[in-house]
Amino acid sequence: MDSDTLSRRTLRFVNVAHALDHFVLLIYPTAVIAIAAQTGLGYGELIGLATGAFVAFGLCSLPMGSLADRFGRRNMLAVFFFGYGLSCLGVASASTPLGFALWLCVLGLASAIYHPVGSAMLVTHARRLGRDLGINGVWGNFGAASASGLTALLAATISWRAAFVVPGLVCLACGAAFLALVPGDGEASGKKAGGAAVIPVTRPWALMAMFGLSIFAGGLTFNLTTISLPKVIDEGVGHALPLALTGSLATGVFLFGALMQLAMGRLIDRYSLPALFVALSVLQPLGLGIAALSTGVPLLVGLVLAMTAIYGQVVINDAMIARYVPPAYRARAYSVRYFVGFTASGFVVPAIALLHERGGFGLVLGVASACGAVIWLSALGFLRLTQGGARPALAAAE
Repeated sequence: MDSDTLSRRTLRFVNVAHALDHFVLLIYPTAVIAIAAQTGLGYGELIGLATGAFVAFGLCSLPMGSLADRFGRRNMLAVFFFGYGLSCLGVASASTPLGFALWLCVLGLASAIYHPVGSAMLVTHARRLGRDLGINGVWGNFGAASASGLTALLAATISWRAAFVVPGLVCLACGAAFLALVPGDGEASGKKAGGAAVIPVTRPWALMAMFGLSIFAGGLTFNLTTISLPKVIDEGVGHALPLALTGSLATGVFLFGALMQLAMGRLIDRYSLPALFVALSVLQPLGLGIAALSTGVPLLVGLVLAMTAIYGQVVINDAMIARYVPPAYRARAYSVRYFVGFTASGFVVPAIALLHERGGFGLVLGVASACGAVIWLSALGFLRLTQGGARPALAAAE
């Protein structure tokens, strides 16, 4: 197989895997509404059972880059597909709180594979970095956006177990197709984008600190918002709404994030990354603050602003590693990036339960808004540290 064909196929499966990664991880936060109605257990108790999944999602992302370097990125992505499919079927078979907790933990372990491995594969095979990152981001956001709507639909029309069984079978089918159509890691056809010259900086450790702080706070806002979104809409827009409509509204909010990721991918190919980071990050505290203080349509508007910024930042963060980290270290850099972001967010699940009990989702969103303000300040620091440095390497690379 020629390298160009291999790269195209690899990128397609990486995009599909990104959609499945976010879709499957967000099934439970919506399905828990139906599970609570069936079992009689409280929302706080049930959502807390997902703690292990999100902790594993973060902690286990750290070694994935090294494992990919040792066993091959293609092999690790195949493990992701099959591991995700089997863990979905396991959650569907659970009937006790312990069963839910254990299988959700396995699901989180499988989900930890994608971002460090898939991001490195994408950067290696990309032709135009910003465009391909944006498209990949749209796929991931499509998975997150459709999770609430499809999960609610399956839970309302069939059962909450079907909401796990159907995507589980899809993951297994994708894994089999991936092994059949992508024979190995191969050579990248997009060497220009993947191997662009690294942008030099004069204060790398200070820059790393600013970037790390923004990733940590971004992990908190990302999961505080995405995990609680279906229930926020359920309470903030009206308890009278059926589950299917609640899920559809959540899906609509996520779709705005997808549009921002596509636009941000195009902008990355044209403008300075630090300047884009500052301009986008201000929308997080603004949107989350509006949502925390309102209900009905204003709440939805605030959530839309927040989600566009949250998902746009994901594209910027991945592009920064591709532009500032040498190719030989990128897989491990992505592992550290997602370890910091996802480990922080792993502790969000019990925090949501605690904050919801004490102050409702107004308090949850207020805390998320404060984290968004930290991201904005970090973006300003990043911009200051990079002023006067070299121009982005994309133009020279292409």
